[in-house]
Amino acid sequence: MITLTTDPIDVPAALAYLQSDQAGAIDLFLGVVRDNTQERPVDRLEYEAYDRMAITEMQKIADDAGLRWPILRYAIIHRKGTLIIGEMAVFIGVATAHRADAFDACRYIIDTIKQTVPIWKKEVFTDGEAWVNAHP
Repeated sequence: MITLTTDPIDVPAALAYLQSDQAGAIDLFLGVVRDNTQERPVDRLEYEAYDRMAITEMQKIADDAGLRWPILRYAIIHRKGTLIIGEMAVFIGVATAHRADAFDACRYIIDTIKQTVPIWKKEVFTDGEAWVNAHP
């Protein structure tokens, strides 16, 4: 499951999707909008994406993770649009037979997404704004 959405992330539905009788571990990463960056107050975040390329790149990352770890199921859901403090921006879930594989694969997926996928984040502060994570 790979999704870009403007809707709030349905965590119970994504978790249900990850469940498998063979899974002994499900690891989740939930990225949430916080109220500050480097001690600077944040009002909100704005995400933009090159949708088709972002989905393609996330699929490549998931496929690569599947070659590295014995993943049974995965879910990658990323929000776009304007998000306020406390809202979930990203959900990464990985189901494997063993916990070490689930932890490692989940971390690999989120770290690689942040480095390579064309999703851009603008932090809007009380006194200005700045684009972050600028990458190809």
